[in-house]
Amino acid sequence: MCPLSKRHRDHPGISERFELFIAESEIINAYTELNDPFEQRERFNEQLKIKEDKGDNEIQLIDEIFCTSLEYGLPPTAGLGLGIDRLTMILTNSISIKEVCSL
Repeated sequence: MCPLSKRHRDHPGISERFELFIAESEIINAYTELNDPFEQRERFNEQLKIKEDKGDNEIQLIDEIFCTSLEYGLPPTAGLGLGIDRLTMILTNSISIKEVCSL
């Protein structure tokens, strides 16, 4: 379960999200934002347990400022992230991301 995405309203075991893959590369990651502060804290705590149990260093600490902000209210929100570098790789037929990223 994506920690920042809303649970699917008809299928609570999955998130309201999708990813677009082209040529085996993830180009877009999109989801409906979780706007419930209590569920968000619970998800962050679940992630911390995974971090402790499995030593997953990619899992971040609980963002209390974010959770407190959610308590003030967040309207229904969704968005997507587009990997411009990966899309450029496909459009230019590049093999490595280093070929399209400037330093």
